[in-house]
Amino acid sequence: MIPNRKLCVYCGSGTGRNPHYLAAAQALGASLAKHEIGLVYGGGNLGLMGEVARAVLGGGGHVTGIIPDFLVKREQMLPDVNNLIVTADMHERKMTMFEHSDGFVALPGGIGTLEELVEMSTWAQLDQHSKPIIIANIDQYWSPLLELLDHMRQERFIREGLEVHFDVVDQAERIVPAFLQRLKQQKPTLPPKSVRGTV
Repeated sequence: MIPNRKLCVYCGSGTGRNPHYLAAAQALGASLAKHEIGLVYGGGNLGLMGEVARAVLGGGGHVTGIIPDFLVKREQMLPDVNNLIVTADMHERKMTMFEHSDGFVALPGGIGTLEELVEMSTWAQLDQHSKPIIIANIDQYWSPLLELLDHMRQERFIREGLEVHFDVVDQAERIVPAFLQRLKQQKPTLPPKSVRGTV
């Protein structure tokens, strides 16, 4: 059965050097399955991506994998997902992930994870959506980014009326509660065609 709520998880295609990142991915997957929240993710079988997806499936949950055609072999597409969508390119992948999700969370990851998190935050900053955005600051992984955002505020490049809206949690077990709490305050919107065309 397709769940009513789905959370998009951005994370690395590697596991990183800190074992807490791997544990966080597994804990989040188990939590999503327990709360009957579907996972939307990049479709790969490697790294934290693969771990969170397998944890959801292992708990009897629902997984939607969205992967561009050129990454099917490179990221070793996970064929066991409930719903697999292969897109033509990265732009279509990101838009499809947005359309299938009710919110977003960033676990530790690399440049791709950062880019996806920043894009969703930018859309929210410009009032193009109000879906929850959560930063999972596992072992302070995202603290340098949070410090940079504070610097932007101090320098008045993030100024009043252009605030970046997200929640920060430091444990995987706090992600789902934060997501559910934010859903209660959400005003459902979709990006207008002008934004959709620039993804």
